[in-house]
Amino acid sequence: MKNGIQIYSEIGQLKSVLLHSPGEEVENIVPDYLTRLLFDEIVFMQQARKEHQQFADLLTNEGVEVLYLVDLMADILQDPNVRHQFLEDFMAEAKIVTEGLRESLREFFAPMTPLEMIRKCIAGVRTSEINEIKKKRLADMVKNPYPFYLDPIPNMYFQRDPFASIGKGATINVMASVTRNRETLFAKYLFDHHPRFKNVPRWYNRDKAHPLEGGDELILSDKVIAIGISNRTSASSIENMAGNIFSSDESFDTVLAFDIPKARAFMHLDTVFTMVDYDQFTIYPGIEMPLDVYSINKGNGKNLNVSYEASRLSDILKRYLRLPSVNLIRCGDGDSIAAGREQWSDGSNTLAVSPGKVICYNRNYITNDALRRNKIEVLEFESYELSRGRGGPRCMSMPLIRDLL
Repeated sequence: MKNGIQIYSEIGQLKSVLLHSPGEEVENIVPDYLTRLLFDEIVFMQQARKEHQQFADLLTNEGVEVLYLVDLMADILQDPNVRHQFLEDFMAEAKIVTEGLRESLREFFAPMTPLEMIRKCIAGVRTSEINEIKKKRLADMVKNPYPFYLDPIPNMYFQRDPFASIGKGATINVMASVTRNRETLFAKYLFDHHPRFKNVPRWYNRDKAHPLEGGDELILSDKVIAIGISNRTSASSIENMAGNIFSSDESFDTVLAFDIPKARAFMHLDTVFTMVDYDQFTIYPGIEMPLDVYSINKGNGKNLNVSYEASRLSDILKRYLRLPSVNLIRCGDGDSIAAGREQWSDGSNTLAVSPGKVICYNRNYITNDALRRNKIEVLEFESYELSRGRGGPRCMSMPLIRDLL
């Protein structure tokens, strides 16, 4: 499989994808800290891992190269200098500011292999795992009832958000919640140090001020990118990213910004809208009317032309994708009760492995039947536990390479 990034659509034959299978980090979630860690429920790890393996197997059976974040990170942490700097940066991101605790954590991680270290960084470090903190500062001495020195990162199995593949480059994102910003550090180190991603251009960087998350970034064609102005992505970050892409030699000439409701249920654009074929899309009917869409096009010099699109969504998609017609397949098959229930469990969050073939959670059977009636092949897997994290197949995957259409 070739190196680098190549993503010019949502539906081109998927060739390579990045995943993370949920591990000990989801068992380190307890009810008192659900909100802090951006989770709504407790996940049963053993079942979640079985479901995730079913997901990976579906991809492998479709000829997709499945890569795992922990393996790629272990590759680069073989270098002692990279390992040292990563740990220092990771502790800084986790707000470990006292030298006594930093020294204790360095000693804690020192005997671990690179793979053990990266898994433990994701799982979190409990206070009970370190016998004694080197007491150098008041903050090291004062008793703290919080059970972790390093918080777990349970959202890590949603690989879509920390970065996004666009064309031959990527956005390394700024997460809206502080608790998720450590996830983007893994992406930074992969793009800085892993030979697979040498010289990949970056359309956005994690040092920016405004949030941008991968669940809001959809590649509709080699000309058109759709991005959600959402609870997690700001209008300013979209303009910044668009300017960088338009200044490159990439083929993209339009960004469509969808202003979706700012609510937990609609946290990203891909929770309410995904592409399943050349001219077919899933959509949650609750966002259709009204849905404000803005177009951003390259202007003169560094200027951008921004316009309000005063048309129905289907007409906007037809015009920019140069299609004779567009079919919007409604989550819940148009039934408002089924739509609300299945959108909550990511009925609109599909992952296309090729045009007209998508992977979905089996629990969203009404939406899946609607897809099949519209001649979309649906590959299903179990979703008892993974769906508790509030993300579906698209959320859990970061495509790296797709065939060109």
